[in-house]
Amino acid sequence: MRWLCILIITIALSGAIAMPAAAAVLTISASPHQSHIGDTITLNGTVSGITTIAVYLFLIGPDLDTRGVTLDNLNIPAGRGLFTTAPVRLSDGSWTYTWDTSAILGEMKPGNYTVYVVSSPLDRSRYVREDFATAEVEFLASDKPAAETPLEPVIPVLAVGVGAVLGLCVSRPREKRN
Repeated sequence: MRWLCILIITIALSGAIAMPAAAAVLTISASPHQSHIGDTITLNGTVSGITTIAVYLFLIGPDLDTRGVTLDNLNIPAGRGLFTTAPVRLSDGSWTYTWDTSAILGEMKPGNYTVYVVSSPLDRSRYVREDFATAEVEFLASDKPAAETPLEPVIPVLAVGVGAVLGLCVSRPREKRN
């Protein structure tokens, strides 16, 4: 009887140890799915299976780093602490991020982009778990006219120089003639 109790306890403990930890389940959607460069995209989703205060977002697309880049600066590879984050509501696990593509650094070209949401701050090349979700967004060329080009940098410098020379000429006292 004693051996039977030990066997049951051993089986129960090995089953408890072998049970995998709950995996995070993430969702993401992008609205609209097709947009012009410079428009605002709403990204939202949910996270379940874990409790977290934020999710991490990164982007891949035409001529971008294959590891992914931040949504705010296309020149910064995702990873090593550099991510776009979205806060998670602890009450229901939902999150929302408003992505203003008119205010990003770097060149966004027309084409198809994939936005990743992950539960840990790891870039695409280091992410081995299945705790991620993706949303596709197609960007068309901007429908807004190009901003006017500011003055050449030489013109304001030249204006300051001319102003300084004129200021010296005007403020210089005239010599008296006898």
